Amino acid sequence: QVQLVESGGGLVQPGGSLRLSCAASRFASRLTVEHYAVAWFRQAPGKEREGVSCISMSDGGTYYTDSVKGRFTISRDNAKNTVYLQMNSLKPDDTAVYYCAAVSFVGGMLPTAPNRYSYWGQGTQVTVSS
Repeated sequence: QVQLVESGGGLVQPGGSLRLSCAASRFASRLTVEHYAVAWFRQAPGKEREGVSCISMSDGGTYYTDSVKGRFTISRDNAKNTVYLQMNSLKPDDTAVYYCAAVSFVGGMLPTAPNRYSYWGQGTQVTVSS
């Protein structure tokens, strides 16, 4: 069972930056990190879980939801089995618990819906406030 551990959340002022990390381990037998897609979701109080960004660990293909395009960047370091989410120009609306999720992925269109993902981290709080 894939284990995901997020880190890097915190309190930041509007316009500031944070970098989230998602470290993955315990891949299924005969699979490596390259056989997965990894995504970041977020959930604010009283709102549904929202897909923020995802990346193919094999070819680096990416997806971003419209509200974060140009501000957030997802990247991967396969040698470290880690995915990063660099968040710049943060806004109060970005305040949420951010979750890392993973699913086995062999190519094609990246999955963006939460119910497509099999493995989840525990979440890390991001608060944007002055």
